[in-house]
Amino acid sequence: EYLARKEKEFNIMEDVYKLEINMSKPIDFGICNNGQSVYILLSWIEGKDLDEEITSFSDEEQYNIGIKAGKILKKLHSISAPTEQEDWEQRMLKKFNYHLNEYKKCGIEIKNDNKAIKYVQENLHLLKNRPQTFHHGDFHVGNLILTSKNSLGVIDFNRWDYGDPYEDFYKMMFFSRDASISFARGQIDGYFNGEIPKNFFEILALYVADVILYSVVWAISYGEEEVNTMLRLADMIFSDFDNFNLVVPKWFK
Repeated sequence: EYLARKEKEFNIMEDVYKLEINMSKPIDFGICNNGQSVYILLSWIEGKDLDEEITSFSDEEQYNIGIKAGKILKKLHSISAPTEQEDWEQRMLKKFNYHLNEYKKCGIEIKNDNKAIKYVQENLHLLKNRPQTFHHGDFHVGNLILTSKNSLGVIDFNRWDYGDPYEDFYKMMFFSRDASISFARGQIDGYFNGEIPKNFFEILALYVADVILYSVVWAISYGEEEVNTMLRLADMIFSDFDNFNLVVPKWFK
């Protein structure tokens, strides 16, 4: 049942590999196990998980590694979405409504959730006419590999899609920021080469405000420990954005 989806994943990885970033090379794709399973064969990236290594570096080195990550993400976003892709604003309005309804039904309440809901509702106009590009879909320190020469490799493309390139930052705002503020700052600066567009943070805050509420819904099926992790990250996000009275997080100086 995963055949069509995995074939698309393999094909897009072939396109991404042509960008000459350090990633697993897609080698082969097909059906195995007497027709019951789909496989993708990839090359191996030798190195260590960045989320386990990042704090072993100085703040300046963490920032510079973040710069590298930002430049990689910029390359990934050079692949445009197909012209027949559904309008981004319409896609996100449906997604936001679904997220909010599921959050209200889940039985877990995040402190000051009304502040995030209000920010989303008052800033939906920011979705209009947003560009769409290739998305890694899960770009953060947990999916980056640090090689022996301190270069970065990217793994786990299975959540790829197309969408607003700014949305591809929200996982960084949770997991990378939690691991290293210096890395998070570096990724933003590296992506924009120090010239951050005026609307970047207010649009990113829109995606963060939405996802941080839905994250507890997502976590429920993984158990209490994962729910508690998301509640901790929610406290962090609400502090970073001063309950969404700020659009630029406090740590970005």
